Amino acid sequence: MASGLTVIFGVSRIVNFAHGSFYMLGAYLAWTLVTSLPRGHLGFWGGVLGAALLVGVIGLVVEMLLLRRIYRAPELFQLLATFGVVLVVQDVALLTWGAQDLLGPRAPGLRGSTEILGLRFPLYELFLIVVGPVVLGLLLLLFHRTRWGTLVRAATQDREMVGALGVNQRMLFTSVFFLGSVLAGLGGALQLPRESVNLHMDLAIITEAFVVVVVGGLGSLSGAALAALLIGELHAFGILVFPKITLVLVFLVMAVVLVVRPHGLRGKPQPAAHGVAAAEPMIGAAPRALKLAGAVGLALAVALPPFLGDYALTVLTEIAICILFAASLHLIMGPGGMASFGHAAYFGLGAYGAALAATWLGVPMLGGMLLAPVLAGIFGVVFGWFCVRLSGVYSAMLTLAFAQIAWSVAFQWVEVTGGDNGILGVWPDAWAAGKLTYYYLALALCLGGTLLLRRVVHAPFGYALRAQRDSALRAEAIGIDAFRIRWWGFTLAAVAAGVAGGLFAYGKGSVFPTYLAIPRSVDALLMVLLGGVQTLTGPIIGAIAYTGLQEQLMRLLEYWRLVLGAVIILLVLFFPQGLAGAARAMWERRHGDA
Repeated sequence: MASGLTVIFGVSRIVNFAHGSFYMLGAYLAWTLVTSLPRGHLGFWGGVLGAALLVGVIGLVVEMLLLRRIYRAPELFQLLATFGVVLVVQDVALLTWGAQDLLGPRAPGLRGSTEILGLRFPLYELFLIVVGPVVLGLLLLLFHRTRWGTLVRAATQDREMVGALGVNQRMLFTSVFFLGSVLAGLGGALQLPRESVNLHMDLAIITEAFVVVVVGGLGSLSGAALAALLIGELHAFGILVFPKITLVLVFLVMAVVLVVRPHGLRGKPQPAAHGVAAAEPMIGAAPRALKLAGAVGLALAVALPPFLGDYALTVLTEIAICILFAASLHLIMGPGGMASFGHAAYFGLGAYGAALAATWLGVPMLGGMLLAPVLAGIFGVVFGWFCVRLSGVYSAMLTLAFAQIAWSVAFQWVEVTGGDNGILGVWPDAWAAGKLTYYYLALALCLGGTLLLRRVVHAPFGYALRAQRDSALRAEAIGIDAFRIRWWGFTLAAVAAGVAGGLFAYGKGSVFPTYLAIPRSVDALLMVLLGGVQTLTGPIIGAIAYTGLQEQLMRLLEYWRLVLGAVIILLVLFFPQGLAGAARAMWERRHGDA
């Protein structure tokens, strides 16, 4: 899994979130080929190899139809596109194989066990231990003893120069993606005798695969092998040595590695791009038409709710909270230039701050709403001090590591957080208990917080934040402390997310560890990217579009992920700047023509 993921990233710079989906498809296709075809046609091993090749063909189609069109897009938009593929594949698998777990047969000839040093070991497990080094050896031979492998290694180091030498980069990228997809499919197919095939395999494996790749060093095959061995041993022995922190041990190791070696165990700093990078567009005052549209939208948000039912008020309250959540992430992604895969940590910490204030301290709701951003801000200061020292995918993965650490504490500290049962009974005070009143409270706080963040971007601090994003060296040369600016920007984003989390806790009446989990971070990331990173209205439009679309699709359709994923893919292809970015570009073209 890790070798395929690191090869794809090394050449194409695609952060392929769909790699886990190819792994899942490999398992499903292997089950079909092994169990459904008449006996003797392919057999077990033929089914495994056939599934891997079929997944390679599927990856080939995805690369040619989707990824080939967005290679020049920012990495996060590529991540958004591959997440759309994840949603589509999940519902296609559900439609094809159903929701039940599927059990595969044992591997012929490897059904028993053998004795080694007085202990018995399953033969198939020993076979898999051999498969890893064999695959690594074959890949090393392929990359070091063939012309194609030489071109791949050259493209990993400097793909622009490879293109300048006349190499067909399109075909090279396609062949690399095919190889990576085959490896993912092979990994899934080989799991058939070990575990049931189910719809949760993709997200379960992709996080660990990313951890392995990042710990080893992006683009380093030997680093991926070393990290895979390290992570595998931690999984095997961690539960014996550190049973209390088993869930988070891998992420602790990743955090330590990235702090000590920012580019992984065997990784190298990414080479600087040749030439002068295109400057990000200046963020100016909103045009009159946009201000008018915003005023109309606000007027509708204030005037219509009294005529709506409780369900509609609940949805509108959640949309208001999501707007502030997305705006907080946008502050560090857009003006700050820092990606985050773990922003849900501060949303969830804000929720737990409000819940603990209500249940343990017995303070009223306003006291809980004050504690929520304080708790999130404290952890933002601590985590941010490490995260802002890194850049690119490494910084984003470190935010994910800290988020998983926070999630693990919330999940396992049962005496305080209630563990998986959560904290119940976190209700608003009597004066805000009504759905309509609470909606107006959430609207006021979220709108106020979003406008405050908007004001920060236009303040001298915001200009300094954008200056270090565009050129940290030039910013340092004129006296701007880039590290401190990024750090305080990160902390401010955590505080705003904490406010959103506190409102969410009182709105739902309960808090669970899932508020800090990876899917919540992905939701915030999708909202920002769908709206547009380089516009201040992007997180607002993205939160409304994503939350509203998801809510309606879940109500109306059984296979809502398929539709939502297709919409995300289409938006990435036709609106790479996001919805707000596309609207701004259209306005500028018309205004310029006028």
